[in-house]
This record gives sequence, C-alpha cells and structure tokens, in this order.
Amino acid sequence: MQFEEKISITSSPEKIFGFYADVEGWSLWDPDVKKSSIEGEFVSGAQGTLLPSKGPQARVFFTEVIPNSSFTVESKLPFCTMRFEHEITNTHNGSVGVVHRVSFRGFLAPLFGRLIGSQIEKGFPNTLLGLKKAAEKNC
Repeated sequence: MQFEEKISITSSPEKIFGFYADVEGWSLWDPDVKKSSIEGEFVSGAQGTLLPSKGPQARVFFTEVIPNSSFTVESKLPFCTMRFEHEITNTHNGSVGVVHRVSFRGFLAPLFGRLIGSQIEKGFPNTLLGLKKAAEKNC
C-alpha cells in the first residue's frame, strides 16, 4: 500500500535538500512534525526520532541518503515497516519536482495503510506546501 504527492518548487535541489538535511528543523516547515532529531550526520545508516503532531514518537532509520537527490527513512510498526521516500528532480522549466511517498510492507501493511497511511496522505499537500514556501523564500 502506497500514498504519494508531488509539487513543483522554484528553487534549487541543493536548497531543498538543505531543508531535509536539517532534521531538527523539519517542524518549521512540516505541520505534521512536532519534533525530530538525528544521531550524527544526515547519511545512510543514521538513526533518529520523530514525534508526529498526531501519534507517538517513533524511532526512524535513514536507510538511503543521496545528497541533493533523495532520502528514505523507515520506521518499524508491529509486523509492518513504514517507509517514507523523498525525491528531488530537475524539471525542464527550471523548477524542481519534489515527491513525498509513504508505503507499508509486512503482514499488517493493509491495516496500517488504511489507519496511518490515509492520514499521512491527507497531510502531504500541507507538508509539501510548507517546504515550497520555505524553499522559495528569498529566492
């Protein structure tokens, strides 16, 4: 089960990636994040925590970080893994395409997809709009 949202941002991939790399600052542009942290650098293999605006704090694992291009973070749920993918792509018109995607894998994926995924999907437009506003500010 997977949910996805896209947006076009008039900014550079480097600037957008900078907002992702500032894990402690996610709550400044993402209304669905109360608090987030990372242990060490923003690299593949790092670990951290995320406290969503609705729900319990979760341990997160940065499974793949590709500078100025993408990052993936996973969190373990009972009999399920929740995977967030964030992609940055250049477009032909000089803007940058950004995709946020969440997927669920495992025995209870259908249940968590309906319960959590649908709520995350509702929040994606506001999250991406927050990122757009932050990245386009003072461009």
